[in-house]
Amino acid sequence: MTWKTAVVDIPYGGAKGGIGCTPKELSKSELERLTRVFTQKIHDLIGVNTDVPAPDMGTNAQTMAWILDEYSKFHGHSPAIVTGKPIDLGGSLGREAATGRGVVFATEALLAEHGKSIKDLTFAVQGFGNVGSWAAKLIHERGGKVIAVSDVTGAVKNLNGINIPDLLKHKEATGSLNNFNGGDAMDASELLVHECDVLIPCALGGVLNRENAGNVRAKFIIEAANHPTDPEADEILNKKGVIILPDIYANAGGVTVSYFEWVQNIQGFMWDEEKVNEELRRYMTRAFHNIKSLCQTHNCNLRMGAFTLGVNRVARATVLRGWEA
Repeated sequence: MTWKTAVVDIPYGGAKGGIGCTPKELSKSELERLTRVFTQKIHDLIGVNTDVPAPDMGTNAQTMAWILDEYSKFHGHSPAIVTGKPIDLGGSLGREAATGRGVVFATEALLAEHGKSIKDLTFAVQGFGNVGSWAAKLIHERGGKVIAVSDVTGAVKNLNGINIPDLLKHKEATGSLNNFNGGDAMDASELLVHECDVLIPCALGGVLNRENAGNVRAKFIIEAANHPTDPEADEILNKKGVIILPDIYANAGGVTVSYFEWVQNIQGFMWDEEKVNEELRRYMTRAFHNIKSLCQTHNCNLRMGAFTLGVNRVARATVLRGWEA
């Protein structure tokens, strides 16, 4: 997270924390009690200018609302203590779609570098939760052809392009991708090696490994998930000439709009959604050009360029504060 926030040049560090449980097996009341007790344990460790939680796997805007309310019992009303909140509690417009939208902005920046655009290409999306569904929807709106989608419930393909709004309605109605009449069922494990121009893994880490990397047919991989490509797969794919847009840049849209939400809360002045989305586009596009510049300087791939950018920024800040060894 520290490198990710440094890559997009927002004034955050980074940390991860959570609770070991299976949310879908708990009632709403149980989830609320669990979240509130967790907040009671960490309320003196977090703070508006110390550590600002945000949603990740298994959590949502309601979870953030419980954290805000519980923290405020100890410290008074503090909307900037957490991001990803409901709009009615000071959340930012555009936050729900932010990670998926950031993925699309990052994809557009990469493709433009290669003289291509979304509307000319085919896409396979692994994971159809928040990030994958928004990415697929926005790609579809831009004229891109999403030809395969999978999640934990199943997988669907259509070489002529899946109608993503229809698929979203089907999943909302049935809770599954199975039995969708706008495409054919496929083995979910085949999606990663399905023929397409752009592969977007949006689910868990380590899905691209030495067992399947050699069979990947995509020309571009956009890492919307955290660490979807293990080091051995990374090496195999690089040798094949596959261009990988690394996770610490590609999925930074969520934390970037979390930063925008934090800024709005501190200012007490909320932005309209158009401004949020335009600022996100600006941050993501600028970050890509900064990464690309370092790649050209050091003759390296995008992953090394992104890490070089992030680590250098943190190192410079460390030296300027007099912390060097």
